[in-house]
Amino acid sequence: MYLQPVNNFYQGYQYPQLPNSKRNYTIVDQNKVDLFVKQGENVLPYISDVLTHSNNESQITETLYILDRMIDSGTKNIDKMYPVLSRFNNTRSPNIQTFLAGIYRKIQVPDAFGPLVKMLIQNSVNPLPATYFDSNEEIGGAILSYISDRFRN
Repeated sequence: MYLQPVNNFYQGYQYPQLPNSKRNYTIVDQNKVDLFVKQGENVLPYISDVLTHSNNESQITETLYILDRMIDSGTKNIDKMYPVLSRFNNTRSPNIQTFLAGIYRKIQVPDAFGPLVKMLIQNSVNPLPATYFDSNEEIGGAILSYISDRFRN
């Protein structure tokens, strides 16, 4: 399967819709998500390239969603993408924070614990502008999973 370069990421697919006042969730093109998930590890270099070079919140959010679904489907080696994912550790976007925390909760990379705590404290001291959901719920859940006995090896 040929994948389009990063700047053609949406060619032939619906552009993602971020949460708004009438909907507290992101809408993505499920056909696109399924296409990526089916390719498993083979698509990780492309996803890494998108996350490395994109500054578009919708594109980053959708790509993190795809990565999250890949984890759920059993794709291996996503934990090795932490250096790419860590680019977003200081983001103030609640959309990116939510998906990033969900991914960190699932891959349990030790280096991600500190940034999760920092994110939660940062959001508590300097609350995000009114959003349509609370990213701190996912961040807190990720922190709890790190310290929970059931996730220890």
